[in-house]
Amino acid sequence: SLLACDQPDRFEIIVVDDGSTDATYRLACATFADEPRVRVYTRPNGGKPAALNFGLAQTQAEIVVALDADTVFTRDTITKLVRHFANPRVGAVAGNAKVGNCTNLLTCWQALEYITSQNLDRRAFDVLNCITVVPGAVGARRREPMLRAGGFSDLTLAEDADLTLAIRKLGYAIVYEDEAVALTEAPDTVRGFVRQRFRWMFGTMQAAWKHADVLFRPRYGALGFVALPNVLIFQVLFPLISPVMDLLLIGSLASAVLDRWQHPAGYSTDALGRVLFYYALFVTVDYLAAALAFALERRENKWLLAGLFWQRFFYRQLMYYVAIK
Repeated sequence: SLLACDQPDRFEIIVVDDGSTDATYRLACATFADEPRVRVYTRPNGGKPAALNFGLAQTQAEIVVALDADTVFTRDTITKLVRHFANPRVGAVAGNAKVGNCTNLLTCWQALEYITSQNLDRRAFDVLNCITVVPGAVGARRREPMLRAGGFSDLTLAEDADLTLAIRKLGYAIVYEDEAVALTEAPDTVRGFVRQRFRWMFGTMQAAWKHADVLFRPRYGALGFVALPNVLIFQVLFPLISPVMDLLLIGSLASAVLDRWQHPAGYSTDALGRVLFYYALFVTVDYLAAALAFALERRENKWLLAGLFWQRFFYRQLMYYVAIK
């Protein structure tokens, strides 16, 4: 997919095999032996940050695009990413990651979340210049600030978020390019999903803690006043208190049913009506936000929206479990 992309004049692909135990390295070498644009390396297993830093050391390119092995770029993804570096203030560009394997309900719900949550957040943060993560699946970075920030660190489980925050702290702009599309393979089992999201959530918390010095500091602008508080409130606090709110809703409904059964003559629907009204209002706001996200990504499959209501009753519970864990 990378060789099929529209390419800049000087272009090279570096494949890093991080000590895999299968035939990855042998097959990659054999397949691309006659392709001068592809260089394949293998090294003892050292983890993703070490593999990325190894790849970075093999090139002198001014702009570095990183992607995961389970990701496929569309034809114009690279050119859409690198065009932003004509502006010397830009230090990194986040691409538009989409789920490429909508094969069951879980992957379809993840596809919906990518559109209505992650990508919508990045659009807003792009306006405020406070994007907190250039995703590992699709992103480009300027070499000089990467080196100044120390490359990819293994101090957190979210090395992409850690490096993004470090580059932003150096004074560079981080921008979002919604037309730089990458199709990534989402976990298709609950076990795989929980493992991935634990790594993401815990790593993001680690990165936020590591860069807590930007909080409410005017020199960092919206990064310290909007983006990091957003991480703490919506990725940590809300997932922890939301189960309590759900239990209160269930308790209110159960109490109304019990009152109706025990005191049918004096039963009033006022309390139940208020609960249902506020819940319906909350769901409506949720749908309006989702509709906005889909309006901004016109090529998306609108049928994914049909799963939004049911996503709240199953998918969200998995996120509660990850947050508590």
